Amino acid sequence: MRTDHVAYQRATRNAGLGLLLQLGVGLTLLIYGRVAGDSVFFLGSFYVLPGILVWATLALVFNQHRLERLEKLEFEETAAASGDGLFAAGAEAQVAARRLDLMHRWLVPIVSLVFAAVLALLSWWTFGWFADQDDPNAGVESFSIGGALGWQLAVSLGLSLICFIFSRFVAGMAKQSAWQNLRGGAGIMVGNALVSLAIAIGIVFQLLDKPAVLPGVARGLAFFLAAAAAEVVLNLVLNLYRPRRLGEVPRAAFDSRILSLLATPDSIVRSVNEAINYQFGFDITSSWGYRLLLRSVAWLVGFGVVVLVALSTIVVVEPGKQAVLLSQGSRVAEVRRDGVFLKLPWPLQRVQIHDVAMIREISLGGVVPRPRPVNLWGDPAAIDPERRPFIVAASVDEEAVAATAEDRLAAASFAGFGASPAPDGESAVTQQFALVDADVVLRYRIRAEGLLDWLSFSSEARTRRSPLDMRERALRDLALREVTQYLSTQRLNDVLSPRGDSMVTELRARIQRSLDGRRTGIEVVSIVVPRLRPPGEESARFEELSIAAQNVRKAVEQARQTVTTTMATLVGDASRAAEIVAAVASLREIGRREGTESPAYLEAQVAVEQMLLDSRAMTASVISTARARRWELHMDARRKAEQVLGEAPLFAADPVLYQQRALMRALAEVLPAVRIKYVLGVDPERLRLDVTMQEPDPGLNLGDTIGESMTP
Repeated sequence: MRTDHVAYQRATRNAGLGLLLQLGVGLTLLIYGRVAGDSVFFLGSFYVLPGILVWATLALVFNQHRLERLEKLEFEETAAASGDGLFAAGAEAQVAARRLDLMHRWLVPIVSLVFAAVLALLSWWTFGWFADQDDPNAGVESFSIGGALGWQLAVSLGLSLICFIFSRFVAGMAKQSAWQNLRGGAGIMVGNALVSLAIAIGIVFQLLDKPAVLPGVARGLAFFLAAAAAEVVLNLVLNLYRPRRLGEVPRAAFDSRILSLLATPDSIVRSVNEAINYQFGFDITSSWGYRLLLRSVAWLVGFGVVVLVALSTIVVVEPGKQAVLLSQGSRVAEVRRDGVFLKLPWPLQRVQIHDVAMIREISLGGVVPRPRPVNLWGDPAAIDPERRPFIVAASVDEEAVAATAEDRLAAASFAGFGASPAPDGESAVTQQFALVDADVVLRYRIRAEGLLDWLSFSSEARTRRSPLDMRERALRDLALREVTQYLSTQRLNDVLSPRGDSMVTELRARIQRSLDGRRTGIEVVSIVVPRLRPPGEESARFEELSIAAQNVRKAVEQARQTVTTTMATLVGDASRAAEIVAAVASLREIGRREGTESPAYLEAQVAVEQMLLDSRAMTASVISTARARRWELHMDARRKAEQVLGEAPLFAADPVLYQQRALMRALAEVLPAVRIKYVLGVDPERLRLDVTMQEPDPGLNLGDTIGESMTP
């Protein structure tokens, strides 16, 4: 192709056409997005509108190329007419050429840098806008979707097709060396086509009741802007170090290599063929098998599509699952249970299969901590400052409260106020309410007949950074309300030390009634409370109280054990101790009321003694021993009395003799046990003492033996 001003004039005209098309596409996306209230169209214009700078720069550069060619042609004609070269001009006289050089050296890099900066700023703004969606205090406009999805799909597909066709046309022109800078415009147009196609795909998924795809496409556009800006900056840096040949037109930094490759898909096929030939080591792409494959690929793809469409008409519902048939997002049949059934091919009809037997769970008290071998209340790792505690009724001892009030009244009276001061707000609140940290987990499943109620209860839309969809959030709020109301009516001691499963049973019943009233279609399987503790650092005080309570229980149990052992020792059976104690108390009451000599008292005393004797324990032994001792004393006294009565005639016959004999009998009984004996008060004339001093021979008197042996 001849490179003259006509060629550059055509390139300038096509660049101007690209500028108008870029402007039209950008304004269409921007205006339609604002008028229809569609956020993704509005965000799509962020890539298209900055492309106006690229097309305007290309138009200026190619127009300057045209002027440079005209200027050079004039100088050549002038030099040829003069013949002697008198009017031959130097480089300093070529004004258009110097301006063209300045454009390639300064204008194109500056425009590329501005283009990258605009894309980066728009990408940063988009990310910030999405980040503010979850903040109710940010005051930003929420993400919205237009109401006319059919028109939006037609507009986006039409714009994508127009941009792709124009990019192919411009990419074909860019194959000529004079028009190679049009590759940057072709890349921009391919980017427009990709943006419009991504919007169209998101709208299709929106029509198929997949609302999470379109916001994802919008976030993907922000990443696309950032990637495009990064590539422009990288190209600008590489152009600074890339060597250039004399007379070569430098490649603009906004000329994307990736997008330019997409603008010429035939080059991708050529590259693939070359890669295949290189791997096999010979020209396999020219063989008959490869060409047959290329000729039959359309039929193979078509057959695969037919098979896929045919397979989409068969639906298999596994046991434990239920299916709902949808057409254009509306239910067209009843719920299908396990089995096989036919439907219209996709996308005319589609099926939603739900696992109704699966047990799901929702945490009502925050993030459930990981299980640990031992959960200590005072463990600092278990303290979560972001956790919201539950309000319960305070467990206050009424006697302690009354005593405190009396002490406060006495202190106020002593101070001269004469009346009890009103308690401060903090003490009044703590006497009525308390806080607990509770992890409550709701486990549920869909009822066998409640799938339609479950689907109609709420949507599956999910906000950004939220692990739960709208349906699960509604269930959590309903269940959390019941838990909060129930705990607010329970005392602190009853909550921290529940009796059996009474608390979880009551919570399950209350939550089930609430969910049934909202027609949620679910069945509450169980309520699990993996952790229940006092809030924050106050748990250490509860542990001290628990230790003290355990010590009290230990002391009480030890006392009970002592009582049981003592009673078992005394009365034989601890269970009869209360009966015997009651009988003794009744005996004392009769003694105080009627006296200890009354018949009722004596009768009651006999009954108590008989109860003690029947126990056959230590008390019965003591009573039996006392009775035996009593009879022993009684019989001994009677024996002595009978003895005295028997000796009375002897005394009457001779009192002096009787006294002497009695004295002698007494001395005979006492003197054998006395070592030194004294005889006092006896008439010496009537006393005769016969003393015989005897010393026993032990048989070991060696001295006597030696003496006898030495006697001659």
